[in-house]
Amino acid sequence: MTVLAFIIGVVVLVVGLAVSIALHEVGHLAPAKAFGVRVGQYMIGFGPTVFSRRVGETEYGFKLLPLGGYISMAGMYPPSAATTGEGDDARPRRRLFETLIQDARTANDETLQGDGAGRAFYQLPVYKRVIIMLGGPAMNLVLAIILFAIMFSGIGVQTATTTVASVNECVLPAGSTQTSCAADDPASPAAAAGIRPGDVLVSVDGTPVDTFAEASAIIQKSPDRQIPVVVERGGTRQTLEVTPVLATREIATADGGTTTAEVGFVGMSATVAFVPQPIWDGPQAALAQTGQVVGIIWQLPARVYQTAVDTITGAGRDPNGPLSVVGAGRLAGEVAATETPILNRVSGMLALLGSLNIALFVFNLVPLLPLDGGHVVVALWDGLKRVWARMTGRRAPRPVDATKLVPITYIVVIGLIIMGGTLILADIVNPVQLLG
Repeated sequence: MTVLAFIIGVVVLVVGLAVSIALHEVGHLAPAKAFGVRVGQYMIGFGPTVFSRRVGETEYGFKLLPLGGYISMAGMYPPSAATTGEGDDARPRRRLFETLIQDARTANDETLQGDGAGRAFYQLPVYKRVIIMLGGPAMNLVLAIILFAIMFSGIGVQTATTTVASVNECVLPAGSTQTSCAADDPASPAAAAGIRPGDVLVSVDGTPVDTFAEASAIIQKSPDRQIPVVVERGGTRQTLEVTPVLATREIATADGGTTTAEVGFVGMSATVAFVPQPIWDGPQAALAQTGQVVGIIWQLPARVYQTAVDTITGAGRDPNGPLSVVGAGRLAGEVAATETPILNRVSGMLALLGSLNIALFVFNLVPLLPLDGGHVVVALWDGLKRVWARMTGRRAPRPVDATKLVPITYIVVIGLIIMGGTLILADIVNPVQLLG
């Protein structure tokens, strides 16, 4: 059953990632079609086509390697000089970069044939081009917010409730190694006061409490002082008198650490349950995690290098470091295979898928081609050039020819392949251990 659960977790992750990629491309496709751009292809994956079907002018399909997706729009770049008759771009190219640029221009010119000539991406106003390119990442952010909202408000967050789960029979001596009560051990304050498992705490020392944490805070501040505790039992309320004893406990500090302190102790524990949070908690968590991912993305080369060093030296991986698809799949399998209630596993899968969509959102905004952020920068640069021409009374400039950046694009792609391969190898040889 553990192996089956692990496989199910991996499958859920793969399907969820595929849906995320598909919706990302829909985020590009919908505004492109709304603005009249001719879209030739909508594909999930790369490499050889596994299945496709043409609907109207667009071919929809799946490719062999499910590592991304794309839509093919007419005229991502302006036509080449050879096509417009303003020059000869068809002359032989001897250098590699010249060949890459020419190949990109030739492929782009092919999309401008037929009705693509009047429905090209580069002909749109700048704001429409920006909307199209931001539509994909925005879809991932919206999906992440929905997933976190379901996790926080639909399922809830595990919280210690005001319902008493258990009551200690006695107070064990400080520093003792014994695990059960002896005949001469004093009864715990909770047991002495008559508190029972199943009681619901209503108020402590006259203060209404909504969580066990609130009740504990009052008790810890009241050692050696008798305080009234109102509980609800069997539909009726009772007031019990409890005198917390002084005990040494580890308590959390403001910086996230712990310290020892003498506090009041009564000897009872709370029932833990999923408590739905306010509807805005999910979006807030998604946005907070977005900020964390931004920090990781901007340091990605350095973090990948450190991951490679950790893998070679056998050091433990940073649990907050980058992961490949293999690593994410492995974590999904571990989450699904843990011996916890089903709601815990579902919540864990939602958190993982939400985090992946945040990563897709942030990563695609990096201002480098071929990422969406790179196309946004090109569109904005084109707009700035036109504004400057109008302000200085000059003729409108030609559209920005981003094919000149194709060599840089290839370098970025090669860099991404190297980093991706490094992370995949690390996730196989030296995986992240989040679950202990």
